[in-house]
Amino acid sequence: MFNGAIIAAVVPAYREEKMISTVIDTMPEFVDHIVIVDDCSPDDTSGVVAASTDDRVVLIRHEENQGVGGAIITGHRRAMELGADVNVIMAGDAQMDPAYLPELLNKVTTDGYGFAKANRFFSPESFHGMPGYRVFGNIVLSFMTKLASGYWHLFDPQNGYTAVRTSELRRVPLDNVSRRYSFENDFLIHLNILQVPAIDVPIPAVYGEEVSSIKLSRVIPELLSLLTQGFWRRIWYRYVLWSFSPIALLLTLGLVLFVFGLAVAIWVCFQVAASVVATAATVMLAALPLMLGTQMLISALQLDIQASPQTPTHAPFPDN
Repeated sequence: MFNGAIIAAVVPAYREEKMISTVIDTMPEFVDHIVIVDDCSPDDTSGVVAASTDDRVVLIRHEENQGVGGAIITGHRRAMELGADVNVIMAGDAQMDPAYLPELLNKVTTDGYGFAKANRFFSPESFHGMPGYRVFGNIVLSFMTKLASGYWHLFDPQNGYTAVRTSELRRVPLDNVSRRYSFENDFLIHLNILQVPAIDVPIPAVYGEEVSSIKLSRVIPELLSLLTQGFWRRIWYRYVLWSFSPIALLLTLGLVLFVFGLAVAIWVCFQVAASVVATAATVMLAALPLMLGTQMLISALQLDIQASPQTPTHAPFPDN
């Protein structure tokens, strides 16, 4: 146990025959359950896990590959069945340093947060050892995820080193969360809809010799689609259905005015290109909606940033 809470480590694994034993052997003693989900690996990942003598290990093997999100969801469900109070995600490739696990768990067991996530980008030195394209991609993706999820104070959304209270996890419709590489992004959107207080924890990542199996040509369109749909789903639930907020009004009117002004501006440009003199009234018909729409969108953004759930609401776990 850790600070009075039963801890379960959920370990999604795919082709981790070489590293999975390291994950098991380095798991801290305060972790009560190690739920390893072999996502239909073609190697002997399951065999290595089955040979472990650690009685905390629970092995689950998917007969069909479901993706990293699917493996995590399966692990979460099994961990909740085992009675865990807090679930933490540990990658099967040993990239997540267990030495930093107490810092992550302190946030949800004693500081009152429902969700805590590792952040690799906490200092200039954090970028050392990370390929340049991954740095750029994470920065762009972090901004897009902030916009879609509403967690404006969080960064590094693709970092799967997380801890979540099972009391909050039970509220999440896990059947509706993405099962692929976009799991972390979609999970954040669902947590924000439920207004779960979340926080970043500075934790460096470990980069080894592994080769990523992510196909960007497939993942990027999937992420863009998920983030777009997730943004509007979050706006609908938080600012329209459950509590009609000025954010929804400003966002809707701002978008209408901005799109109208942009359309008129484009039409005016074509008219000028055809040697038609644009009148002052025509210019204002484009400029005024653009300015008003932009101001409304900025105001909606400011209010959304202020509404980001970051105030701890949970009491510490009682000592057992």
